[in-house]
Amino acid sequence: MGASGYAGTELLRLCAAHPVLEVVVATGDASAGELVGERTPSLAAAYPALRYARAVVDERDGPADPEGPADRVGVDELDGLDVVFLALPHGVAQGLVPALAGRVGTVVDLSADFRLKDPSSYPRWYGAAHAAPELLDGFVYGLPELYRAQVRGASRIAVPGCYPTAAALALAPFARAGLVAGTVIVDAASGVSGAGRAVADRLQFCEVDEDFSAYGLLTHRHTPEMEQVLGLPVLFTPHLAPMARGILATCYARPSAPLSSAEALEVLRDAYRDERFVVVTKSPPSTKATTASNTAHVTAAVDERTGWLVALCAIDNLVKGAAGQALQCANLALGIDEAAGLPLAAAYP
Repeated sequence: MGASGYAGTELLRLCAAHPVLEVVVATGDASAGELVGERTPSLAAAYPALRYARAVVDERDGPADPEGPADRVGVDELDGLDVVFLALPHGVAQGLVPALAGRVGTVVDLSADFRLKDPSSYPRWYGAAHAAPELLDGFVYGLPELYRAQVRGASRIAVPGCYPTAAALALAPFARAGLVAGTVIVDAASGVSGAGRAVADRLQFCEVDEDFSAYGLLTHRHTPEMEQVLGLPVLFTPHLAPMARGILATCYARPSAPLSSAEALEVLRDAYRDERFVVVTKSPPSTKATTASNTAHVTAAVDERTGWLVALCAIDNLVKGAAGQALQCANLALGIDEAAGLPLAAAYP
């Protein structure tokens, strides 16, 4: 659901190569009735006959098309599906999840609607009270490298945001080991696709080309998500980079005890030794090394002069930061090989 946006489109691309899953419904209200391949030509060969449907979850919207999902699809037609991905704007999934309860095997939500455990966080960071706070505890946080045991077999999964994914993969091994204390600083830059597919003046080519800018200063909604995962106060500053996709997070923290660069790297190696989708590097990672892959590249070093720990992570914001992570979670939930349908190698050049 929400298959016509960037994250939904990326999910369709990944599912096309999945050895087990088969896409049977793809909703996109603004594109209802249109062939997927017409709106996104890169998917034409994979889905020659699939059309976007308009989701009908409330009878006040009128009944679903009895002929099937070509124009409209109701929740009744989702009965028995193994997994439903919700790649929708923030706030929408809160109204959909109750209607899907008991009808589908697993709900994987890519929005922020069920990421935060404290309902009081939503008015402050998202501008509105949560519409279904009683459902928050039923969702697990879908970052497999940190919460694999909870994700495996889960029926309700909240996929992390792209920025929190990068920050958590860089810093969580140190936070969990008690090796850092106090406020941590996260400076991260994202490609323009992170803002979604909707047209906006600030995202036009002439606005972002040859520009690099900060936004959401001190108020970005991913801040509480990072704090929830790391258990530490976070000062987060996001930046918009003139590239289509990718995130590079540069994170700073004060070690709670003496720590060398070699020891910091070993902390990351120990944490991710058996992780197929995390590469620990000696050199600073780049977004190009992760493009179109579900792989994260991380490194860390300690500045002997100032004593600061610097941890970095690069990911593709649409894959490991969204659709790929959602599919990785679905694989775990359904008992499929965790890496099924997920690219390890990046596109290059």
